[in-house]
Amino acid sequence: MKGLIVAAGYGTRFLPVTKTIPKEMLPLIDKPSIAFIVEEFIASGIDEILIITSRRKKMLDDFFDREIELEGVFEAEGNELKAAKIKPYDAKFFFVRQQEMMGTGHALMQARPMLDGAPFVVAYPDDLHFGEKPLAGQLIEKYNETGCSVMATIHNPPNLERYGILKLAADNLHVTDIVEKPEPGTAPSCEASIGRYLYTPELFNYLEEGWEKHSGGEYYHTYALNKLMSKGKVVYKETEGERLDTGAPSGYLRAILKYAKQDPELAAVMREELSSL
Repeated sequence: MKGLIVAAGYGTRFLPVTKTIPKEMLPLIDKPSIAFIVEEFIASGIDEILIITSRRKKMLDDFFDREIELEGVFEAEGNELKAAKIKPYDAKFFFVRQQEMMGTGHALMQARPMLDGAPFVVAYPDDLHFGEKPLAGQLIEKYNETGCSVMATIHNPPNLERYGILKLAADNLHVTDIVEKPEPGTAPSCEASIGRYLYTPELFNYLEEGWEKHSGGEYYHTYALNKLMSKGKVVYKETEGERLDTGAPSGYLRAILKYAKQDPELAAVMREELSSL
C-alpha cells in the first residue's frame, strides 16, 4: 500500500500568505497540516509516499529533507527534545510536479509511473483526521475485506446538502453514485464523501480513458470513479474519529483551537482569552 498526497493547488482562500507559502505548510501551532497526513500514513503502515506539488512549492521538498546544520547544533547542545522534533520521518518520499493546474484527475495521472500496480490511499491536506485508529488504516482494513476501492465518509453531518452524498446498493456497502449537494430532503443516503480515498490500480485505466474524451479545462477524477462504481468496485467506510476541514479560514481556525486544547498550557491561554470575548 502506498500513499499519495495531492498538494499542487494555489490555496487562494488563504491569500496573501499562500502567495509564497504553500497552504499545506500552514501550521496547527507548530506542525504543518501536511505532516498530520504523513503521520497518519506511517501509522497505517504506509512508508512510500508520493506528493504531487507544483513549481511554487519547493518548501515541501525541504520540509521532508534533513536539516543537517540544525541537527549539529542540537547535538552539540545535547538537546534531545529539539533534535527529536526535526528528525526525518521514517518513510520514503517522492515528489512529482503538476506543471499546469488542470484538476485532480490530471494530478492523479502524474502519479501512475510510481503507483501503477499497487493500491494507494489518496489524501488532500485540507482534511485532517484525529482518532485512535488512523483514517488510512481504516480504509486499508475495508480494502482487505472487500478488494474494492474505498471512499471515506462521515455519517449525517450538519448541512448535509453541502456534501457529495453517496447512493448505495441494496447491500448498503457498495456505492453506485454520488449526488453533489442534493436539495434538502432529497439526499439518497446520510453518507457524505470526504477527501480521502483508497484506489485500486485499475483507476488509472479509467483516468486515461476519460482524459482522451476530455474537451478542455480542469479534469477531475469523477469519470474514473463513476466507471469503478458502475462495475461494483467501490465501497464506503464510515470513518471513526474526528475530521477537521482546514480548507477555509474558519475551519482552519477551528482546527487550531481543537488541536491547541490538547496541550494544558495552550488550553489555559485559550480559556483566558476566550473569557474576555
